[in-house]
Amino acid sequence: MPGLEVLLQYVSRAIVLLLALPVHECAHGWVAYKLGDPTAKNEGRLTLNPFKHLDLFGSLMILLVGIGYAKPVPINPYYFKNRKYGMALTALAGPMSNLIMAYLAMIVMKVIWLLNSVILWPLFLVFQYIVLINISLAVFNLLPIPPLDGSRIATLFLKEETYFKIMRYERYIMFGMLIILYLGLLDGPLWFLQKAGFYLLDILSGFLGHGFWTLG
Repeated sequence: MPGLEVLLQYVSRAIVLLLALPVHECAHGWVAYKLGDPTAKNEGRLTLNPFKHLDLFGSLMILLVGIGYAKPVPINPYYFKNRKYGMALTALAGPMSNLIMAYLAMIVMKVIWLLNSVILWPLFLVFQYIVLINISLAVFNLLPIPPLDGSRIATLFLKEETYFKIMRYERYIMFGMLIILYLGLLDGPLWFLQKAGFYLLDILSGFLGHGFWTLG
């Protein structure tokens, strides 16, 4: 039933919007706090309250296309003992939280599959979509393009001066990336990475079985 599947997709995106994005941003702030930066805590961003994190346009993107963003958690790297490693670790925390949520959702998805109930099939689809969207968010955010998390992780391999010079053009780079996404030029690579992430989590949750469904 195509109509039902479309509805379930939107339900899944709404769940991700209200749960995964707040966890993603809170993870950034929590790791920064553990590394000595109280900025996010002082601004009330160490919370899972979605209304503290959601961005209007980024939320609409999640609902309409399945990839979007929240308001970035403020990070002050000058609090870190090692700024390069501090920035990289706080940046990595967001995508890792998405992969952990995808893994947990996959476990639930597999349990539903093993129950083999027609009544639970819509719930199976919801959790499958949640897995895929979280993997997509992780993969997308790991791209080494400002202002995505991957660009912060790339500071490990760049001189600080070089990184901050690049960040001056962050707004223009982001605008160019949105155009590339709109034109579909990254669809192939992103789908390949999404599938790779899905099958890796499938293997890691192999104690419930694996390989008995495929992605198109």
